[in-house]
Amino acid sequence: MPRGRPHKADLVLQEEDRAELVRWTKRPKSSNGLAQRARIILRCADGLASSQVAKALQVTNQTVCKWRSRYIERGPAGLLDEPRCGAPRTVSDEKVEEVVTATLEEMPRAATHWSTRSMAQRSGLSYWTVGEIWRAFGLQPHRAENFKLSNDPQFIEKVRDIVGLYWNPPEGALVLCVDEKAQIQALDRTQPILPMALGVAERRTHDYRRHGITSLFAAFNVATGEVIGEIHRRHRSTEFKSFLERIDKEVPAELDVHLILDNYGTHKSPLIKGWLLRHPRFHVHYTPTYSSWINQVERWFSTLTEKQLRRGTHRSTRALEDAIRLYLAVYNENPKPFEWVKTADQILDSIRRFCLRTSLAGH
Repeated sequence: MPRGRPHKADLVLQEEDRAELVRWTKRPKSSNGLAQRARIILRCADGLASSQVAKALQVTNQTVCKWRSRYIERGPAGLLDEPRCGAPRTVSDEKVEEVVTATLEEMPRAATHWSTRSMAQRSGLSYWTVGEIWRAFGLQPHRAENFKLSNDPQFIEKVRDIVGLYWNPPEGALVLCVDEKAQIQALDRTQPILPMALGVAERRTHDYRRHGITSLFAAFNVATGEVIGEIHRRHRSTEFKSFLERIDKEVPAELDVHLILDNYGTHKSPLIKGWLLRHPRFHVHYTPTYSSWINQVERWFSTLTEKQLRRGTHRSTRALEDAIRLYLAVYNENPKPFEWVKTADQILDSIRRFCLRTSLAGH
């Protein structure tokens, strides 16, 4: 009886399987091994011999035959890696559920939140295992974030109004986000700062001396990113009126001016209301209460703090004011507007979902 190689089974590739294999070869997050196996099956399905496929893909004939047989037996699932052997699990699903439930629903006896070691003592697991469980479920008991919801009865209308100015500013008008950064302190360290060196960070004392305060009035141009700034030692209605007059002089007379302001009393005093009545091209849009995040100048103030104020040392109020004026001048040489990415509907929907979560948590 003649002995020879058995006839290999035909490889029939279904259309839905073909589409899936093609995706595996193109998907950027597919492993190289899985993409290579998909290419082997696709070429075999095109009628190429195993030796031709092996030569084209620079693999051995045995590799081609292995994955061809695996596909014929189990389809695309046969190309996936099989479970690897290893040590059996030592933590049961029930124990994992116990740790997660205790983290979410219980409090330690003498602390405000769980640590990995206190939870390890409670659960009988190692603190490393507790940390792994927390990471798997996205639990971070050591962190707490702040929030404040607006109680403004006109919240929705104001959000739509201001976001509408960001997305579709009116023609023949300028949109300015206006506010003041009040009581900026001129601080100096009690001892000289040690400069940065190779392998050593800058070092400074934790304590400081105060040398007075000042306030910065700023108007952020939403379209260009330019900032009109004015420094005053106080931030009363008188100073704010002076700043409005500065804006009135710098903005071309043919343009209307839309001011986005918060609800600070200085912005609503009789002096300011009278000034606005005498300057009808100025239109005021008040932000909702507790919603400074919607005023873009607040983001610019954060940049000023990060780049100039937080690590700055100033031995006098005048030195502080000179530093702020320098930052304004340099910034306005190459201003950049912020990109507002969310519509009013997206913002309101996000707040609605947050309110639902907080109301459920409160029960």
